[in-house]
Amino acid sequence: MPGKLAIVPTPLGNLGDMTPRAQDALRAADVVYAEDTRVTGKLLRVFDIATPLERLDEQVMGQRASAVVERVLAGQSAAYCTDAGMPGVSDPGLRLVAAAREAGAPVEVLPGASAVATAYVASGTTCPRFYFGGFFPRKASEQRACLDALRGLDAALVFYESPKRLVAALGVVAEAFPLREVAVCRELTKLHEEVMRGLAPEVRDAFAARAGEPGGIRGEIAFVVDGPNGAEAAQQAADAVEAARVRAVQLVDEGLRAKEAAKALAEELGIARNDAYEMVMAAKGR
Repeated sequence: MPGKLAIVPTPLGNLGDMTPRAQDALRAADVVYAEDTRVTGKLLRVFDIATPLERLDEQVMGQRASAVVERVLAGQSAAYCTDAGMPGVSDPGLRLVAAAREAGAPVEVLPGASAVATAYVASGTTCPRFYFGGFFPRKASEQRACLDALRGLDAALVFYESPKRLVAALGVVAEAFPLREVAVCRELTKLHEEVMRGLAPEVRDAFAARAGEPGGIRGEIAFVVDGPNGAEAAQQAADAVEAARVRAVQLVDEGLRAKEAAKALAEELGIARNDAYEMVMAAKGR
């Protein structure tokens, strides 16, 4: 009979969040695979779990995943843990689960701590949907492209980020979404848990100031960008009107007659013909 691969979530920081079921799964396993054996080893010692522990991180996952699955198919029970939270969420656990599913090995995913869900709720957003983007891109150009692609999504945006890159990341967010609120969730469930929420430029400035202080910015961080709001929609509408007015002036200066300019303006920008005509006439009378 085949064994089983158990995906076991571990606390984000508060050991009280380690469920009895997760403890039982780790005790029952023939082997526990861990992203970092030092981190998971400390956890096992706290709960007096003596199951053998082996390393299975990003560097070796590609080489060892098939061997892990073979052990499960041979009848052994294996558990997999990452450093904190739900394995498989923006970490190598996804590849292990995919390998097991492809080979037909039984996989059991236990519910438990998740930084994504915790940050989404802690952010205070009222948007009933969220998009998780994993770790925020490192390069500013990639960050801008990421946010531009998600601009029209009616959902809160959740990302992980390093404390060393947080200020730069918030700068790009403030540039892209100056009228949206952002929540930076730091050290969730731990002693120094913090959730700072405010307009994107305000939060950027607050952490920029902190970065220059002794100790700087520390800890595990997830940030949440709120979904589109009325102020942003109004600004976008105003920007669209101004762009149409500028284009109307350009068409008039090119020598087009009023009806021709109005038709071109309506077709280019997708606005009503009557509105386009009014803009053209205003441009002629300037």
